[in-house]
Amino acid sequence: MNYWLVKSEPFKYSWEQFNKDGRTFWDGVRNYQARNNLKAMKEGDLVMFYHSNEGKHVVGIAKVVKEFYQDPTTDDTNWVVVDLAPVETLKNPVTLETIKNDPFLKDISLVRQGRLSVMPLKQNEFDRIIELGS
Repeated sequence: MNYWLVKSEPFKYSWEQFNKDGRTFWDGVRNYQARNNLKAMKEGDLVMFYHSNEGKHVVGIAKVVKEFYQDPTTDDTNWVVVDLAPVETLKNPVTLETIKNDPFLKDISLVRQGRLSVMPLKQNEFDRIIELGS
C-alpha cells in the first residue's frame, strides 16, 4: 500500500462536501509531477485530505477506489483523475504549523514542496499525522 496527500481549497471542494458526495474523481491537476503521482496511485491506497489556503490543515482520510483514467473535464490527454472515497474524519485537524514544528515531519513533501497538490507520504509520516489528529 502507498500513502498520499491531496490538497483542495475548501471553498472549491471541502472535506464536508466530499463526505456528502461519498465519492469523487480528483480533477483539476495541471502539474506533471502531481499528475504522475495520480498515475502511481493504486486502488486501496490511503490519502490524507488537506485544506489548502484556508485552514491549512489535514482534515481526513480517503482511499483510492479507482485508478487513473482520462480527466473528463478536459480533452487534453495529458491529464488524468483517480476516484477517491472518504474513510474517516480526523478528530483534530492537523495544521500545517503543527506539521512544520514536528521534528518527525520536517522533511515531509507538504513542507518541502508546498505548492504540489498531490504528493506521496511515507507510511511513518502518514501514521504520525493520524497520531497528531487523534
